[in-house]
Amino acid sequence: MGIEDIIQELPYSKPFLFVDKILEVDDDHIKGTYTFLKDEYFYEGHFKDNPVTPGVILTECMAQIGMACFGIYLLKGEWDKTSFGVAMTSSDINFYHPVYPEEKVTVIATKEYFRFNKLKCKVAMYNTEDVLVAKGIVAGVAFKR
Repeated sequence: MGIEDIIQELPYSKPFLFVDKILEVDDDHIKGTYTFLKDEYFYEGHFKDNPVTPGVILTECMAQIGMACFGIYLLKGEWDKTSFGVAMTSSDINFYHPVYPEEKVTVIATKEYFRFNKLKCKVAMYNTEDVLVAKGIVAGVAFKR
């Protein structure tokens, strides 16, 4: 499976897809990007007159790139989105800098372990100025439906 195929295999679609591009991936890490558009549904009520991306959405973006996309890649020939599902099993994320509408973020994840279809990764998110936005751990599992 090539880099260009990974996003197409995700079990998400707009408005809940938070991956634009996978920049690089190998058996130890993945790097991807997402730009938060100004008309994302969650900005409407997440701080009146001063929209900020909710931490839960930043966590989801890190999990989609660092766990779901990475897991699909690591499963290689086994993955089939019609017979597999993915689920985040845990996260521990610290937030350091806000993300505003129209900001592009880069997520880098490094594998802690991958066995029995369970993936645990260290994740970090940076803005376009290379400022650390958030970092932590995400874990998830691929399961047969």
